Amino acid sequence: MPTSAVNPVPTEPASTSELLIEGMTCAACVRRVEKALRSVPGVEDAAVNLVTRRATVHGRAALSLNALSAAVKQAGYTAESATRASQRTAVSSASEEREQRSIQRDLWIAVSLTVPVLALGMNHGVLAGTQGVVGRWLQFLLVTPIVFGPGVRFLRLAWAALRHHSADMNTLVSMGVLASWSYSSVGLFFPHLFPHARHGALPHLYFEAAAAILSFVLLGRWLETRARRRLSDAVRGLVALVPSTARRLALDGTAQDTSIEQISVGDRLLVRPGERIPTDGKVLSGASAVDEAMLSGESLPVDKSEGALVYGGTLNHNGSLELEVTRTGNDTALARIVEAVEQAQGSRAPIARLADVVSGYFVPIVIGIATLALISWIVMDPTATGLAVALERFVAVLMIACPCALGLATPAAVAVGTGRGAELGILVKGGAALEAASRVNTLLLDKTGTITEGKPTLTDVVDLSGRGEEALLSDVAAVERHSEHPVAAALVAGASARGAALPVAEDFLSVPGRGVEATVDGRRVRVGTRAWLTEAGISSEALEAQAEQLALRGRTPSFVAIDGKLAGLVAVADRPTPGVERSLAELAELGVEVALVSGDRSSAVRTVAGELGISRVFAEMRPGDKARVVATERGRGRVVAMVGDGINDAPALVEANVGIAVGTGTDIAVAAADVTLVQGGISALPKALKLARATLRTIRQNLFWAFAFNVLGIPIAAGALYPFTGWQLSPVFASVAMSLSSVLVLTNSLRLRRFGLV
Repeated sequence: MPTSAVNPVPTEPASTSELLIEGMTCAACVRRVEKALRSVPGVEDAAVNLVTRRATVHGRAALSLNALSAAVKQAGYTAESATRASQRTAVSSASEEREQRSIQRDLWIAVSLTVPVLALGMNHGVLAGTQGVVGRWLQFLLVTPIVFGPGVRFLRLAWAALRHHSADMNTLVSMGVLASWSYSSVGLFFPHLFPHARHGALPHLYFEAAAAILSFVLLGRWLETRARRRLSDAVRGLVALVPSTARRLALDGTAQDTSIEQISVGDRLLVRPGERIPTDGKVLSGASAVDEAMLSGESLPVDKSEGALVYGGTLNHNGSLELEVTRTGNDTALARIVEAVEQAQGSRAPIARLADVVSGYFVPIVIGIATLALISWIVMDPTATGLAVALERFVAVLMIACPCALGLATPAAVAVGTGRGAELGILVKGGAALEAASRVNTLLLDKTGTITEGKPTLTDVVDLSGRGEEALLSDVAAVERHSEHPVAAALVAGASARGAALPVAEDFLSVPGRGVEATVDGRRVRVGTRAWLTEAGISSEALEAQAEQLALRGRTPSFVAIDGKLAGLVAVADRPTPGVERSLAELAELGVEVALVSGDRSSAVRTVAGELGISRVFAEMRPGDKARVVATERGRGRVVAMVGDGINDAPALVEANVGIAVGTGTDIAVAAADVTLVQGGISALPKALKLARATLRTIRQNLFWAFAFNVLGIPIAAGALYPFTGWQLSPVFASVAMSLSSVLVLTNSLRLRRFGLV
């Protein structure tokens, strides 16, 4: 019985909405936003990217952006709508700038008030008059604006977590701050409640602890927003490649500049020399060389003529092109690269979030221990004195469990490690990159501009004229000097380097995709393809075998004819950079498996791989293909680093566990990468991996000591040893212990400054 369609079951069209979320700080925030979005009627699924702060919401029908935004707001966050890549970039940039300004303002307020509080609370009588009532009230007046000013962002998020029955670092920060401030406020306003008052002594205040906690955490958040903004520079750079306007041709042939958003499929556009192609299309007329390195990684431009496909964002070199638009907006090749970069950027869990995950278990345990200590001491002594002691035990537990050392464990090591890396010409974008780089066991190398120089170089000269190679090069360079093609520049530079003279050429003629010719000292010199010579009735048979051999070895050959006769052959190639062999040997000693992944021709890639002893080769890879190779390697359990220098490498760089860019590469690659090798190029790669391994060892040591202080200190602060030893850890000593753990973490991290010196 046929099932096709008579009276089909009505279905609602699927829809997808994009939102930019503000206010998220941890994995728990992501879970709350996703839960809130999924609760909206009509939503089938929602995925939130913490790094890009982008929420993708799928529904059965068109979704109400107001309803989605309201749900996010109810969860304690804010949302803005953005669908196109350019819109997402603009909204995200504005959002990040607002957040960074807000945190920077709060940080300055907190620090400016914390410094005098620390001077008042920790000078121990050195400053006259600061230990009396006036000094105590000054501390209260200085700290209260910090707690209920800059500290409100943590209190609000902690409250949101509490309402959703979860806990994160905001909860831990808020508890430590409120416990210190509340206990100190009670001690200031009601000192008679404390046993110290019986002896005429005032209870100790911990206002400085509350202020210091907030200042340190705000500093960490400010550094985090700066790092996140640099990460999103990759997407902004890609979007910026597309011109804001295009030159649209009317039916009468006149051209008018039109906004790129108003261009439609089927429109005819004119692209002049030196301009970027505004969108994907097919050439209707004209000929030119187009730089498509952003897509293929090929160092040489691609000749385009009638019927050829061109892509938005690529650079038109030396000819005018008239093209018909075939794809616009989110359907273009560049837009798909942007999408790949955005998706891959949020696919990793940064090591800096470890404390958030741990706090989900740690915070309830600490609260439970503090509460148990409070109740136990009240039961043992239900008097006012017993209540004061119980409160001290409660605050001491919260004080020693305060996340200063835990919060410093990762960023302190990362700060020192990245600082030492910068001194060595290795720029690292935070703990996630270091953590990933420390575990790398598979390295995927781009060819062009990464392990090679990234530009063609004269490699071979074959002379049949009988005048010698230098004379042949003089004629070739004289003609090519008038061409704008990169191969021409390589031939001229190579001829000059070999001492060839450059005579004057006249009557220059260039045919894109074919070759060039001119008259040099009365001789008509033609340089180009086999077909270019054949059109002039010149046979290239005598050199075709050599040309084929050169092509198999990754060279790009050009035939030379003088006065209608075959005179020789010149070839260019992209050569490996100096020091690559030594770097590959060091990587092998580190146990890293190396493969070559390139968008260049298979013959060229395999030639370079053979010279360097690389056995695994992936050639003729588009940007999406490179990202899929990375995903495949990760799928088989490998920790993958991708090393590249071009725009076409961006999706693979962010898809890898760690992306590494050569500093001489494009701004897009540098922005998309986690690590940039500013000095030394590929030769600095082994040192970068060693630095990452040393930094991760330090982070693990820091985390161990941070937790060890809590594991040992919390029971003592709770009074667990009092029945056996009579020991009690007062909030004062709890604060000192907390400070000592932070000092230990910082001191251990500073050892990284000696990396590379011993």
